[in-house]
Amino acid sequence: METLFRKHDRLLELTPTAIVRQWAKSINWDARMMSIRGQKGVGKSTMMLQYIKLHYNPLDRQVLHVSCDDNYFNSHTLLELAERFYLAGGKHLFLDEIHKYEDWSREVKEIYDFYPTMRVVLSGSSLLSLTEGNADLSRRCVNHDLQGLSFREFLHFYKGIELPTYSLEELLHDPTRLIEEMNKAGRPVALFHEYLKYGYYPYYLNNETDYYTTIQQVVNHIIDDEMPRICKVDIGNTRKLKSLLTTLAASVPFQVDISKLSVISGIKRDTVVSYLGYLGKAKLIQLLYSDVKSVKRMQKPDKIFMENTNLLYAWATEPVQIGTARETFVVNQLAANHTVEYRKSNGDFLVDGKYVFEVGGENKDFTQIADIPNSYILSDDLETAIGKKLPIWAVGFGY
Repeated sequence: METLFRKHDRLLELTPTAIVRQWAKSINWDARMMSIRGQKGVGKSTMMLQYIKLHYNPLDRQVLHVSCDDNYFNSHTLLELAERFYLAGGKHLFLDEIHKYEDWSREVKEIYDFYPTMRVVLSGSSLLSLTEGNADLSRRCVNHDLQGLSFREFLHFYKGIELPTYSLEELLHDPTRLIEEMNKAGRPVALFHEYLKYGYYPYYLNNETDYYTTIQQVVNHIIDDEMPRICKVDIGNTRKLKSLLTTLAASVPFQVDISKLSVISGIKRDTVVSYLGYLGKAKLIQLLYSDVKSVKRMQKPDKIFMENTNLLYAWATEPVQIGTARETFVVNQLAANHTVEYRKSNGDFLVDGKYVFEVGGENKDFTQIADIPNSYILSDDLETAIGKKLPIWAVGFGY
């Protein structure tokens, strides 16, 4: 186990703490068991290591971070690790990449049951389900789903512009303060268009080619490795899944025609619906429905978006339409904290069953949403609010 502690120490030395994401402050790290789920590359491991570095002294052996794909587990089990750690006085165990450990749920349940004084933090793929494993952890584990960087976080991470979060209600009822602060700090429209292409993932280093290559590698890893292992996707269908994703990226926002998708991808119709669900859970696409209350399992979505705009630009094989990027941005930013439904008419989106949004350029008017209560336009190329016509970038301050 000392080998694991040495790796733990080296990782902490390399972990920066100058910027800590807002998500970390909203998590109850003292829960007996909690999980941080998210797409590869959104910062799960960094968040865990930052917490340890900021709350424990160097070389403190009451806390241990370990990756579950470590060679240590070629000859040891999670239960053996937990036993040794507990007997040595361990109190806080961080199990990173838990989905890479076979039959993880059964052993994690036993750790929870056998060591009631030990706190356990898990991290894993967005596909990770704590209700479908061999052991039901849903009643034991508190789940947190980690998004990529919001527009606000992008400004902080990459531009040195630090501004507070704003709830949707604050933005809609009094956007003046946010707009004034943003315009004092920088030119929001130019920064917004940069964010659409770069910066959602916290590993952009001003190199477009490498950044998009890394995103493509992440997608390939999810489809080639995680989906066959976690979702039992037929390995022979992974290439077809990528073809399906390419089709969606080329035509997003996609008006769903399952039969057409089946023909294009070469995947059976019923299987296409299942695979769309997996792509949604993997945070590669966003599935929108016109009535979330009546959505049933295996029901086809009404509209499909790529999960975020950086993924859209990285995966698309044709030039991305700005209208597509705008709508993808709005869905991505609002879905982090709100319920977003697709509007078949009179507006683009219904949020929390209350607010209607129409998305467009600076010339977008209220023709389509006239006389609809609580309706707003989210407009591109706009630096200030004009009544209920708000700058689109403002919804990127929700987290």
